[in-house]
Amino acid sequence: MDIFLLSSYIRHNSFLFASVAVLFFVCSISLNAQNQEPVKLNTVILDPGHGGKDAGAVGRISKEKEIVLDIALRVRDYLKQHLPELNVVMTRDKDVFVPLNERAVIANENDADLFVSIHANSMSTSRIYGAETFVLGLHRSEDNLEVAKKENSVIVLEDDYKAKYEGFDPNSTESYIIFELMQNVYLDQSIGFASAVQKQFRERVGRHDRGVKQAGFLVLRETSMPGVLVEVGFLSNRNEERYMNSEDGKVYLASAIFRAIRDYKEHFDKINSKLVTRSTFPGINSNTDNEQASNSSSAVQYRIQIASSQKQLEANQGVFKQFDSVWEYQEGDYYKYTTGLATSHEEILEKLPKVKQVVPDCFVVGFKDGKRIIP
Repeated sequence: MDIFLLSSYIRHNSFLFASVAVLFFVCSISLNAQNQEPVKLNTVILDPGHGGKDAGAVGRISKEKEIVLDIALRVRDYLKQHLPELNVVMTRDKDVFVPLNERAVIANENDADLFVSIHANSMSTSRIYGAETFVLGLHRSEDNLEVAKKENSVIVLEDDYKAKYEGFDPNSTESYIIFELMQNVYLDQSIGFASAVQKQFRERVGRHDRGVKQAGFLVLRETSMPGVLVEVGFLSNRNEERYMNSEDGKVYLASAIFRAIRDYKEHFDKINSKLVTRSTFPGINSNTDNEQASNSSSAVQYRIQIASSQKQLEANQGVFKQFDSVWEYQEGDYYKYTTGLATSHEEILEKLPKVKQVVPDCFVVGFKDGKRIIP
């Protein structure tokens, strides 16, 4: 793909992309918050990978598409039983082929709060085993890139995939430059949920923890919500394949994903409930915003997060061209960008609809003494 066209495509679509970062805090403020109704995690998308003509990874005795569908259906049933108020949507509930972009459409049209894609891995060596969870971003190792290539290769089974995916070649390393240039507001949430999944696999199921990783997955690229891709194990490992095909294995793996969703929802609801019911606070000065607040150095100020990037943005890039006032802060290895400044929750919510017209996925964050405290 021509780099100029690629950059143009990313610039106009970057806020539809989902990705990576570091805290298990969540806040996706909706317009309902203006009515002071508690914001809750209402909808989860379960996405069993592959299906139909796409078998996915193939082991000695099983296929990926069958294992992950079984696990996803169990997760759905656990959620319906224990969290009946939660809307659970499946991208497929039987052995059918669903294109990657249609999976994202299902998630976006259902206004989902969380996207969970479930897969099983395979490698050329049988020695590798364990569970790992990926979030969207630039691969940091060749192994991660190979996983992304395998999962993305399904698009070649789709009609007109080159036009549909803007010339993206799943087998070309150069195509993955797109993930280096992306920015997204859901870095924190995605990595937080991914960490929760891995904790369940490690501490409650006793699986080998291969960690939270980054890679360029098309299925996550266009979902406008926090999202992860879970690899529950390796079909190329004989013992692990037997485990994933056993009744106990499917129950334990599904229950781990269920518990991670349950815990994520509990934290999401708690944090958002506190934020929505909080009324007014005296503000503090911001020496990087054109807007002014009061001089109290120990109070809370509210902003609207509009982007997050692994690389620091130049003053003429991205959100700096879209908003007159942009404030940058850094958390770990990531640069975060906000706009707006308010001394009360009600005031920032008045600014939110206008910002959402430009960045639909933006959300409210709170700071005290220059450090983010909510969400």
